[in-house]
Amino acid sequence: MEIERKYLIEEKNLPRPLEQYECLFIEQAYLCTDPVIRIRQENDSYYLTYKGRGLMVREEYNLPLTPASYQHLLSKADENKITKKRYLIPLPKTSLTIELDVFLGYLSGLILAEVEFPDEAAADAFTPPGWFGREVTYSGLYHNSYLCTLSAPPLSDS
Repeated sequence: MEIERKYLIEEKNLPRPLEQYECLFIEQAYLCTDPVIRIRQENDSYYLTYKGRGLMVREEYNLPLTPASYQHLLSKADENKITKKRYLIPLPKTSLTIELDVFLGYLSGLILAEVEFPDEAAADAFTPPGWFGREVTYSGLYHNSYLCTLSAPPLSDS
């Protein structure tokens, strides 16, 4: 089960320097968007992921892939490939981590922060740091499975 909240971030509000935090390079593509079946390379690790429907709470299952199986499936992916840098920022005075995604390529300029929670009560009680922008947890426009269908970052979810 994945329980997370998601926020837009303005570049001017980013904690600096970002290089002080662990960073993962992520490349991902989608074999299907309903239900979500995603393949991902995260540095030197490879995964196939199934995600159920939902916004803040949804099922998620990850299966490991070999580099060869990832490349084979990548050739069968629909839509655009998403690339991003993910900075892992510890949230002070908690055991939580902010996953700050700085998108590259055709989504360049889009920055999202996600925080995953152990349960819904913790997610509901969460107060975001002051540098977070508008919450987009309940907007499907900021799911990566939707972003892969675009040619540029979304301007608004209204």
